[in-house]
Amino acid sequence: MEFSEVVSRRRSVRHFNTKLNVSDEDVRALLEAAVLAPSAGNIQPWRFVVVRSSEARKRLQEALHQPWAAAAPVVIVVCVDPRPCAARYGERGEYLYSIQDTAAATENILLAAVDRGLASCWIGAFDEKAVAAAIGVSSPITPVAVLPIGYSAESARRPSRRSLEEVATWI
Repeated sequence: MEFSEVVSRRRSVRHFNTKLNVSDEDVRALLEAAVLAPSAGNIQPWRFVVVRSSEARKRLQEALHQPWAAAAPVVIVVCVDPRPCAARYGERGEYLYSIQDTAAATENILLAAVDRGLASCWIGAFDEKAVAAAIGVSSPITPVAVLPIGYSAESARRPSRRSLEEVATWI
């Protein structure tokens, strides 16, 4: 699939075909795409927790309060370890660069999923302490994004977007 097609086909999917599993090969390909993301100073502060078992997905569901997310056969929780960014870049590294890096890795996962015929949704609204406890990570490792991954069971329409005239300034 051409890159522009991958980008235009990406959707936030909340209904997954529970009869279809996601292979370990597919999960590995998504993670390999994630670690190719740009990273300030090549520090790569991201950490990934792959949630597959029904018990772990149930714990995550209870922490998220979004039952649909745990219905996906795989959930990737993108986490950050801000310490190495803070060590090199101070406060800006800790609070900005580390988050930018994990956001770039997250987007790579979403796009790689589309390229492989999979669907996902970027979940950022959650109680990070509850999610951290559910997946077994502790501070300073912090969950940043929760990505349910599976085959779509819905026909998601293209969401509306603001025009370039509204969001871009040419100087």
